[in-house]
This record gives sequence, structure tokens and C-alpha cells, in this order.
Amino acid sequence: MFSKDTKILVVDDMNTMRKIVKNSLRKLGFSDISEAVNGAEAWQALSESEEKFDLVVSDWNMPVMTGLDLLKKVRSHEAFEQLPFLMVTAEGESTQIAEAIQAGVSNFLLKPFTPDSFSKKLELVYKKHEKTKVA
Repeated sequence: MFSKDTKILVVDDMNTMRKIVKNSLRKLGFSDISEAVNGAEAWQALSESEEKFDLVVSDWNMPVMTGLDLLKKVRSHEAFEQLPFLMVTAEGESTQIAEAIQAGVSNFLLKPFTPDSFSKKLELVYKKHEKTKVA
């Protein structure tokens, strides 16, 4: 599993959802959590900040820049191509899931979610990331 000092960027246009995700992460023992209100703000934090993020947890549907557009931008830059990226979404349609998989998403978490399902998805993202680091 990710270490408790993992630096996480939570991206969602809804303040309530950011709080839910942050509270879920805190219950799992994480404390280094930053937030962004859309993909553009998240990209700015990722690309211009001195801080290096270890994980992105992003909503799909947001104004300015969607989570999918953020994912594509992240994967197109060498510095971030291996960055673990968990998409949190109400979008369960197979064509959209296929598009995100094609774009390189690490995994999905469908809303609404439980702390247990969130923990399990983080574990899967971690295992996938560890495999790519070794390969």
C-alpha cells in the first residue's frame, strides 16, 4: 500500500466531494493532501509546483478541464507518465471507461463509494504502479 506520507492531489469541482475524498484518505492514515477545483488547476499544481505528488485522485466531470483531459495531459508528459491516477466518477458507461483505460488511468472508483471500496482501489493502484516501476 502507499506509505502514509504519500503526497496526494485531490481534484474535484465540488467542495463537498473533495471533503469526502479527503476525509476518506485521512481515515486511511494519509495526511499530505492538496486539492484543486478542476483539471487546469491540478495541472498547474503538478507542473509548476515545487512539490512532487505521488498520487492523483480526480473526478471526471469538471468545468475548465475534465479529469479525462487532465489524465491525457499527465500521461503525455514524461515526468508524469507513471504517476498513479485514480479516477473517481459516476460515469460507469463502458465506452467512457474504455477511453480512460486507453488514456492510461490507473483505476476507477465509482461514486458513491465506501471507505472500504476506496481502500481496495488504492491498493490496486499501488500494485499496478509497483509492477510498472519494476518492469
